[in-house]
Amino acid sequence: MADTLLSLRGLTKAYPGVVANDDVSFDIRAGEIHALLGENGAGKSTLVKMIYGLVKPDRGEMSLLGAPYAPSEPKAARALGVSMVFQHFSLFNALSVAENVALGMEKPPRVGDLARQIREVSEMYGLPLDPFRIVGTLSAGERQRVEIIRCLLQDRRLLIMDEPTSVLTPQEVEILFATLRKLSAEGTAILYISHKLEEIRALCDHATILRLGKKVATCTPAESTARQLGELMVGTSFAAPASRAQATGAVLLEVTALSLPAPDAFGTPLREIAFQVKAGEVLGLGGVAGNGQDELLAALSGERLAPAGSVTLKGRDVSRTGPMARRDAGLLSAPEERLGHAAAPAMSLVENGVLTAARREGLVSGGFVSWAKARSFAERVIREFDVRTPSPDTAAGALSGGNLQKFVIGREILQRPDVLVVNQPTWGVDAAAAAAIRQALLDLAAKGAAIIVISQDLDELMEISDRFGALNEGRLSRIRPVSGLDMEQIGLMMGGAHGMEVAQVA
Repeated sequence: MADTLLSLRGLTKAYPGVVANDDVSFDIRAGEIHALLGENGAGKSTLVKMIYGLVKPDRGEMSLLGAPYAPSEPKAARALGVSMVFQHFSLFNALSVAENVALGMEKPPRVGDLARQIREVSEMYGLPLDPFRIVGTLSAGERQRVEIIRCLLQDRRLLIMDEPTSVLTPQEVEILFATLRKLSAEGTAILYISHKLEEIRALCDHATILRLGKKVATCTPAESTARQLGELMVGTSFAAPASRAQATGAVLLEVTALSLPAPDAFGTPLREIAFQVKAGEVLGLGGVAGNGQDELLAALSGERLAPAGSVTLKGRDVSRTGPMARRDAGLLSAPEERLGHAAAPAMSLVENGVLTAARREGLVSGGFVSWAKARSFAERVIREFDVRTPSPDTAAGALSGGNLQKFVIGREILQRPDVLVVNQPTWGVDAAAAAAIRQALLDLAAKGAAIIVISQDLDELMEISDRFGALNEGRLSRIRPVSGLDMEQIGLMMGGAHGMEVAQVA
């Protein structure tokens, strides 16, 4: 292995009431793919922000190639060869690929020269891109390529990647891994953050594991099982969701020929969506981000009324009813966007409980909120779903993403829905919390509810679903039993290359 590229010694960063990083030390070598693992709130984000110049450490020091390294801003980090691809892309939909790349450069060349460089570098690393395509027309995987190419066009010594495969098909994951291995062979170090432990085992040379802000272990992922890595992250053993014998009952939700225009110029229209879900069944719907997932949840929840097709709940047509009427009838949902959609950031957990559970849990009487009942309900969610928070009065926006996700999912499950639709239920959640959420969904199905899980995590869908379908450009593939499906078939379904005929009710 080559010499040390980046050395961290005693990095410490505290915020009011919490120590995000506590005396963290480890090295990253040139050409190494190094994983950074930890459960939600372990300190991963703060650590990489210090490396990238977004946050200044309270104590400790860093060195890059033996010289002191203390970037005051990302611009300074990039000038020294440290780049980062964020989980949420920082791209402008209305601009071209070349224009977006230029915005990330200190001194961009002429557009023609930049376009030539983009083509050359993207072809060299197996990430072909048309520099003149408008970003809003690109798939999620292609948008990630734009972010990566932007980094590759700069001086690069260390590339930080945050959950890079959350928006990719299995085939795109293989392309990304090939690119990262090529970069590694050329001497570029990669700091890789992911909750997908099998990916870590397949790709990474070493892993540093954080727990509650402290480094607790460094290991070689290939020499550990995914379960062992997960248990190092959380400090205890945890159970995978228990298998269950599927015992389905009557059809609870039936969707027929559902079509819905795109919400905006860069949204995705739904096209002739058709499926049904029975009592006790978990239907998994996969797809790369941006292929109609948000639009489907909005159409099922009643947030947007589809002009064509029908939604039938327990034999009753609810196509023209809004969210509250559908909730009253037993159809509940949890959207992907936690802050601003699933929860109001400035409101407390008690108040956020009232937002969706007021009528089903009897929290309002005569137009007045019973705050004692509302607090009791919020405390029950916090207790049963292990939400780490100082109190029920804490603002939703003050929770970590994973803890807020547990609250949002728990809030809906405890209302005992007949049909529950969830989008990305374990996104950004650590292994133990993800296992608990999946088990709660299976337990709800075992009690007779129909569950629709929309997720980009294929391992999750294969673990808990009875049947599977894929969304591609607003169309739904034929629904197929999970048993017998392999990842290649699933990837092709997600890419629209196979089995993408409009779903038939079955």
